[in-house]
Amino acid sequence: MVKMCVLENKVCIDCGQCNYCDLDANKICDNCCKCMGDAEYRALEIDAILLDVDK
Repeated sequence: MVKMCVLENKVCIDCGQCNYCDLDANKICDNCCKCMGDAEYRALEIDAILLDVDK
C-alpha cells in the first residue's frame, strides 16, 4: 500500500515536513496542542488505525 502525504496530494517521500510545528517552523511537534486554539474542546480526526499484523 502506498503511503500518501498528509500535507499535499502526492505520495509520501518521508521528507518529515509533517512533523514540524504549525506555529514555529523550526520546532518539531511535541503535541502541545497550542495550534488547536482555545476552544471549549480540542479534537483530532482519526483517518485510520494501522495495526502491525506481523506481531
